[in-house]
Amino acid sequence: MSELPSKAAAVIIGGGVMGTSIAFHLAEAGAEGIVLLEQNELGSGSTCKAAGGVRAQFSDPVNIQLAQRSLEAFARFPERPGQEIDFRRAGYLFLLSRDEDVRAFEQSIALQREYGVPSRLIEPKEAKRLSPLIETDGLLAAAFSPDDGLATPEAVVYGYARGARQRGVHIATQCRVTNIETRGGSIRHVDTSLGSIETGTVICTAGAWSREVGDMVGVDLPVTPYRRQVLFTEPMASLPPMPMTIDFATSFYFHAEGRGLLVGMSYQEEPPGFHLDRNDAWVPSLLAAAERRAPAVGSAGIASGWAGLYEITPDHNAIVGEAPSLSRFLYATGFSGHGFLQGPAIGETIRDLYLGREPAVDVSGLSAARFTAGATRPERNIV
Repeated sequence: MSELPSKAAAVIIGGGVMGTSIAFHLAEAGAEGIVLLEQNELGSGSTCKAAGGVRAQFSDPVNIQLAQRSLEAFARFPERPGQEIDFRRAGYLFLLSRDEDVRAFEQSIALQREYGVPSRLIEPKEAKRLSPLIETDGLLAAAFSPDDGLATPEAVVYGYARGARQRGVHIATQCRVTNIETRGGSIRHVDTSLGSIETGTVICTAGAWSREVGDMVGVDLPVTPYRRQVLFTEPMASLPPMPMTIDFATSFYFHAEGRGLLVGMSYQEEPPGFHLDRNDAWVPSLLAAAERRAPAVGSAGIASGWAGLYEITPDHNAIVGEAPSLSRFLYATGFSGHGFLQGPAIGETIRDLYLGREPAVDVSGLSAARFTAGATRPERNIV
């Protein structure tokens, strides 16, 4: 590992998709003196434990716009920054079995279509055609967009990191931030397990660990970690092509992964905390949901799985912006399960905020100040 620089124009804390994307976009724009710090290995936090879904089917116009820009960037990723990420527009299918969900998705689809998302409400029989493993009993409708799909999270992180390094960014792994010193309303230096860096700018992309970083400079970033787990089935015979399929009422979801399936679901009884061990308490709920909606999934043998962290905010929407009370502390965190898919657009956004430009997407409504101002903006289309 190369020696840690003693000075930096900006220090990025967190080496997942957000940190590496921001580093790449800053360096590509000509910014110099950028240092990225990661306490473990690149992508080892939430990013590389993500399910890999990328979509624009949201209820918040900001999320729709960020996702649209990110989907375009994923499609061009082999050319810029130059990395194969196995991006495929397999589609996203939300299965709806409650009247209130149908009404909410009708409103969301109308909004999405205003921004050019080709989403639509479809009948259960068409949903069955798209995702043959499902049962349609109790289904009222489904929401589908063919432009959504899947990509490989670790490949995205690697591509951005390599592009950033080639453009002069210093990336240090196994480097934990221990303190950020401020004086007179400004950041002075960042202390780490490998030494101290003099800097006037910190960009927090620490994901589930962001609240701790914010506390170092007196900025409240209300991010709470929750364990989420996924399972991988054994190979299944004659597995048909299918979109990412989500039973919205239960949050049970699955998509093809190799010759088998990746399967997941939120667990309502999961306590907050940095729990990264595998735990089977959620499996009965998963199997019950699978038995109702996709019995073939529930009966498939389990080959492996992992546990990762969701970074949840009070309104399940991201926290993006710059602290007005401190020069200069920028942040992009709390994506509540849709961070990987917004990584490219957030890289552009923080680049522009850092350089004093107007971002392509107005993210002012995502600032941390909304929580104290009573201006929360809940994102409904999440699981």
